[in-house]
Amino acid sequence: MRTPGSATPADLLREALRRAPAAPLITAYDDVAASRVELSATTFANWVAKTANLLQEEFDVAPGSRVAVVLPVHWQTAAVLLAAWSCGATVVEAAAEDDGALADADLVLADQDRLEPLAELDLPELLGLSLHPLGMGMTGYSGPARDFAVEVRTHGDVFTAWQPPDPAGTGLVLGGLELTLEGLVETATALAGQLGIAAGDRVLVDARTATEAGPVAWLLAPLAAGASMVLVTGADPSRLPRRAADERVTATLGLRIEGIRELGRPA
Repeated sequence: MRTPGSATPADLLREALRRAPAAPLITAYDDVAASRVELSATTFANWVAKTANLLQEEFDVAPGSRVAVVLPVHWQTAAVLLAAWSCGATVVEAAAEDDGALADADLVLADQDRLEPLAELDLPELLGLSLHPLGMGMTGYSGPARDFAVEVRTHGDVFTAWQPPDPAGTGLVLGGLELTLEGLVETATALAGQLGIAAGDRVLVDARTATEAGPVAWLLAPLAAGASMVLVTGADPSRLPRRAADERVTATLGLRIEGIRELGRPA
């Protein structure tokens, strides 16, 4: 497990990329849509770089910017979060109905199903995500939001921040919680230890639990520990034992599977 210091979330991704570039870092299942997507550290880092370039070049996202994320737990959400932090921005996690939290945002990213009410607000910039398993664009939408999938593909695979992120700058605002970029890494490292996430773990994460726990728990803690993630949305309990075996899962977050340790619970 890493030792906390003046690091930012982007450093956690860089460490994962150095450690095992070709190994699966995030595997995402949606049992409702019957889909599976696997991203190696290299592929995921490519999505993060493209997204960070999009945020920086098209929306001037930089240290001090506030990026509101109105997205469910998803591999694309993970890319958006790490891209915003790579730019040094503050991520504001908010519901679509939380007008107060969105009012101060420089950019709002939301899934397509939540765009209609957001379009009625006086938002400076709005970017919509289809959350298609393979990253395809939105269909059947004609509102003012720009399409993330269309925009992101034109941007570069390597990201360099115009203004280096300040580890002491605010990284996350979630309800009454506020953490610096450095604090995100420190909190994630401590939480990984408390939960018992070990280097090399393959953690199966229930999306409902992840939504309640927040991105430090479902995204940054596994990265800080040197683990990889299997995200499951709409989990079908009957499929979990076989899936855990197929994916070589060693631990779970929010789900119980016989013979596999559940993070945060005594053995």
